Amino acid sequence: MAKRKLPSPITILMIVIIIAAIATWLIPAGEYNRLSKPEQETFLMMTTAGEIKLPFIQKTLDSLKIHISLEKFKSGSIRKPVSIPGTYHRIEKNSQGFIKILQAPIKGIYDSIDIVLFLLIIGGFMNIFHETGAMVRGLKWLSYTMKGKEAWLIIILTFLFSFAGSSYGMAEEALVFYPIMVPLFLAAGYDLLVPVAVIFGGTQLGSLSSFTNPFATIIASNAAGVNWTDGLLGRIGMFAVSTGITIWYIVRYAQKVKKDPTASIVYRYDGKVRSLYENIDIAEVVAPLTIRTKLMLVLFLSTFLLMIAGVVFWEWWLLEMTTLFLGSAILIGILQRIKEKDFVRYFIKGAESLVGVAFIVGVARGVTIMLNEGHISDSILFYSTKLVETMPAALFIVMLLVLYMIFTLFISSSSGMAVLTMPIIGALAIIVNVPGREIVNTYLYGMGIMGFMTPTGLILPSLALVNVSLKAWWRFIYPLLLILFILCALFLVVGIYL
Repeated sequence: MAKRKLPSPITILMIVIIIAAIATWLIPAGEYNRLSKPEQETFLMMTTAGEIKLPFIQKTLDSLKIHISLEKFKSGSIRKPVSIPGTYHRIEKNSQGFIKILQAPIKGIYDSIDIVLFLLIIGGFMNIFHETGAMVRGLKWLSYTMKGKEAWLIIILTFLFSFAGSSYGMAEEALVFYPIMVPLFLAAGYDLLVPVAVIFGGTQLGSLSSFTNPFATIIASNAAGVNWTDGLLGRIGMFAVSTGITIWYIVRYAQKVKKDPTASIVYRYDGKVRSLYENIDIAEVVAPLTIRTKLMLVLFLSTFLLMIAGVVFWEWWLLEMTTLFLGSAILIGILQRIKEKDFVRYFIKGAESLVGVAFIVGVARGVTIMLNEGHISDSILFYSTKLVETMPAALFIVMLLVLYMIFTLFISSSSGMAVLTMPIIGALAIIVNVPGREIVNTYLYGMGIMGFMTPTGLILPSLALVNVSLKAWWRFIYPLLLILFILCALFLVVGIYL
């Protein structure tokens, strides 16, 4: 009997759109009054009767029972209109039919076109850089120079992969490193789980803390109506602590296997398996780093550092960031003397690799559009609030962490999850007096933890590259995930009181 597989993320999201459409027939329509800051010196309250201007002072927020300091609006931390507690009211029903279901994902793509273009351009940039071979050559050089000191190589590479995941969302592109790392770690006396733990585990761990990841943190913060730099120090702290714990866990296991090969979880569950790459001689594939390669590596790193600086210091957003990656791709093409036709072909191929992700973002946004046009987003928020309004904030945040872990079983795309859930959960957080930054962190931590295990993510192709079973991986990773869950819960509980 063939094994049943979960539908693809886009199919799941279309099912959710259908469920949302059905819900518009069943759930009463309603909405909250909302408060925004269109001008520096005034608030604007939007009601069914019209728009009302209010003084731009803390007393206005306090009188409306909005638990946000005035500084958040002044600094731009709160960008989207916020729901005003206690103002929910019923309005005329606007049930969504078959045509609206078909239009929802299209409207979602329209509404998310800036994010879609950013994803496509960064895909082109990544493939242009990949075609230079600079990243692979740099890693080969590092592997060769660290031969005999592989424990330090585990430490360095896990940190680098984690940093790449946290800073810009490295994921699929990490698959190219298995042919290099597998023979190195096998020659050191480790088993096939170690390269998976370093490469996949490192990038997935980075997605958990994601201090500047544009595909997760920035998109989610924007959808939740908060500035992505709010909570940055906490996420950097999580990156440091979680990476340190994970490095300790991997090195401890690797050294244990080196001393006693029968202690290998791969040996215990899969027996004596062979990888496609274990007979590659590292010495035969290493070449000295040329000046051109070093230049490419510096340019690659500088692009992401400039993006971070632009967002933090110069108020860049998706237009400026997209322009940066397009310009860097062109500069790489010029420096590498890539022919015009080849450059376009490489760039389009890279963009194609992220078309699926771009569609997920658009279709996921279609769910929110369906709920909004059916006037039930606020109704769901209202009735959800009734369930949790008496719940302690600490319990609420931990329960939300568990919910995001469950959601990740069905939607593995971080950007898709962000635009699907953040508008609703972000507004709910304000009502239950939980900082928006901690809602974003809960989403990151929940997806980060479950991403280590969910079959809808990258773990299956990663394991296929080294010929290790999912069962062996689960046995290896679950103790670490328990530690990470406790760590994340502690960070969240402490964060809501800071």
